[in-house]
Amino acid sequence: MRSPWRPLLTGELAARARGAIDDIRAALDTFAPSAPEHAAARGASLAGGAAGQALFHAYLALDGDDERQAEHAVDLLESATEALASTVMVPGLYAGFSGVAWTVEHLQGRLFAADPDEDPNGEIDEALLAFLSAAAEPDEYDLISGLTGIGVYARERLPRPPAAAMLEKVVDRLAAQAETGPEGTTWFTDPSRLPDWQREFHPHGLYNLGVAHGMPAVIALLGIVCGSGAGGEAAGRARALLAGAVPWLLAHRLAPGSGSCFGSSFYPGADSPPSRLAWCYGDPGIAAALLLAARGTGEPAWENEALAVAHAAAARPESTSGVRDQGVCHGSAGLAHLYNRLWQATGEEAFEIAARFWIERTLDGRVPGEGIAGFRTWRAGTRGSGGFWEAEPGFLEGATGIGLALLGAVSQVEPEWDRILLLS
Repeated sequence: MRSPWRPLLTGELAARARGAIDDIRAALDTFAPSAPEHAAARGASLAGGAAGQALFHAYLALDGDDERQAEHAVDLLESATEALASTVMVPGLYAGFSGVAWTVEHLQGRLFAADPDEDPNGEIDEALLAFLSAAAEPDEYDLISGLTGIGVYARERLPRPPAAAMLEKVVDRLAAQAETGPEGTTWFTDPSRLPDWQREFHPHGLYNLGVAHGMPAVIALLGIVCGSGAGGEAAGRARALLAGAVPWLLAHRLAPGSGSCFGSSFYPGADSPPSRLAWCYGDPGIAAALLLAARGTGEPAWENEALAVAHAAAARPESTSGVRDQGVCHGSAGLAHLYNRLWQATGEEAFEIAARFWIERTLDGRVPGEGIAGFRTWRAGTRGSGGFWEAEPGFLEGATGIGLALLGAVSQVEPEWDRILLLS
């Protein structure tokens, strides 16, 4: 039986985290982006919009039995679902309609009772099944916008028959797009699917090794399918894909002394530099993905590999981490939550220490009077130099995600919202 969730923080550090959570809540209530078009683009999405903020207020309500926060979460969720009726959205999990629907499904039974006579996601299931059945050409396979993200939505809907059917179709599509060779099974990202900046470095495409956009997320999802109890042919096909995918990933581990266990990507004949420490790209996210696959399939050798990568990441000096801001995607709060999840899953002290360290860095990085409750997001790019700081309210890169990570460190309520990160 799984152990109950334990608060990571106590004493002064817990009080500081609670204070920051309260400040984020208050700041989100008053935050309004200066550009109207920015607010319109943010919209309903899980990554940066109302659905993601609904998760934050919902978990505040669950933590403190706070009716006002519950009402706020429901209002945000209603706003997000109403937008689906008037806005054309892509299917993807983070910016699309499946992410809004995932949030509805996740909060049913937690925040509000399900209606036995009406399924709010029934039409979403039909649309996704039609999408998965109709597409003939290779599609995005990743977590953020592709097939893996749709699989995460389907997992949340189990044991409904449409969810099992979706998972089977997702696994079938992943199998059809997989490449299998002497080193195992993997997934290729065509150059046409890369952003301009990345295509400059990889004009022929690449094998992506990040959880956000690459094959580690596929490995995690396949492990979940194997351990979900969904049955059917999907679990057998998922297990067969994993038998090739995990060896392929492990075969592309960097040489000892490289700075990280894995690079961000791989292409034959090209150098694979070490990666930063992050959920989206880097060893911590890969370790968590491997651990899910190991536990979903009962493979102790894979679990040993996952924990070895996780320990190497936890021991890495901050000076080589590449961490600049605090967001969930590639910042200190994301690392703190990831190590917290690893500590909860294993009980190993090294992960507890690492989680506390990155919580402290998250809180120490606040800049009073700037950003949202003192939390700012670094944008690499223009505005005169190599980048700029910005106030970002969203889940993936901004204050909402930071608040959820901090709450997960002080609450007795398990932060099961991190299923969208493939951490549980």
